[in-house]
Amino acid sequence: MTQNHTTQLTDPLTLPCGVVLKNRIAKSAMSDSLGDGTGAPTEAQITLYETWARGGLALSIIGEVQGDPMAAEKPGNLVLWQDTVGDGFRDLAAAGAARGAHLWLQLGHAGAMTHPPIGVPKGPSTLDLPGLTCEALTQAEILQLPSQFAETARLAKDLGFGGVELHAAHGFLLSQFLSPLFNTRTDNYGGSIENRMRLTLEAVKAVRDAVGPAFPVGIKLNATDQLEGGLSQEDALAVVEALDGTSIDLIDISGGTYFPGAPSASDAAGKGPYFLEFAQSARALTDRPLMLTGGFKSFDQVQDALSRGVDMIGLARALVLQPDLPKAWLSGDTAAPTFPRFANPPEGGVTAWYSMRLTELAEGRALSGPECLPDAVAAYNARDAKRAVLWNARFR
Repeated sequence: MTQNHTTQLTDPLTLPCGVVLKNRIAKSAMSDSLGDGTGAPTEAQITLYETWARGGLALSIIGEVQGDPMAAEKPGNLVLWQDTVGDGFRDLAAAGAARGAHLWLQLGHAGAMTHPPIGVPKGPSTLDLPGLTCEALTQAEILQLPSQFAETARLAKDLGFGGVELHAAHGFLLSQFLSPLFNTRTDNYGGSIENRMRLTLEAVKAVRDAVGPAFPVGIKLNATDQLEGGLSQEDALAVVEALDGTSIDLIDISGGTYFPGAPSASDAAGKGPYFLEFAQSARALTDRPLMLTGGFKSFDQVQDALSRGVDMIGLARALVLQPDLPKAWLSGDTAAPTFPRFANPPEGGVTAWYSMRLTELAEGRALSGPECLPDAVAAYNARDAKRAVLWNARFR
């Protein structure tokens, strides 16, 4: 299925469902942690996604929108189910669609990484590791998951969002099922990669059945867990090949996990895209549009990836530093944003800094520099603690 690509950043992308994205730049999903602590959007979050839409990109994806409040990654996540639908979600959908952009919700379930103060960690198998313990899901609970994803997707469509993305990367639930390191089940959801990908494929089908043929459905997939004994590239490519036989509209390639102690791809010191070689291997197995996320820091890197068979470029931290970067690049100004350097950051510290920088951006406040890392980590943790109280009062 290898094709000759001469794609430019300004070219529109027509998805298999027929929807057209106006160019090749996406804001990939991040845990922006801008919910109000009860699963609802805030005015700051609405402002942020409108800012990104007006900055020239074609697509934004909101990270970790939960269909089950007892399986959330953080108390700043959004929760979309019948009891939480309100005008805030409609306002968010409209703001993210400014200037012809699309705003998709990433359908999340933290599984074993559910934040214990606000939920019950459950994954494919029982885990008892330093900093991470969880129960195993029963088969009955697993069988309910595709319909849960489907209901969240249906609500997203009804509220005016442009599409959805299933989260099967970074060590969240579907990623946990794909990884032999965390999935040691002996039933038809464990063992071979065909069994380990079963839940992911069932979720894709259920979501498509719920939203119909003309609504975009994407998936974020790990190229590697970056952990010994985790998902191999061979198995990840088998998942890509299987997805080629589904109705998926966009395969978003990333990698790494957020399990305690695991290396984070987003904190890597590399000078280029992290998973470009994998994306080229995937290109030979599928004609489905491929999005590549992680490590892009310059216009030349972006254009090189587009020339190698990638269809969509996922930017995250670059758009925190410069929200109107797409407009600049699309107009011919190819200067790159300046990425901060951090000296010996604690685990999760860089992510906390970017999350708090997002908050400053969304609220129109002065933007902090890298020297504020300790203050950002303290503010990030204090905010989560306050929101956990609100979350439990709302959902428990």
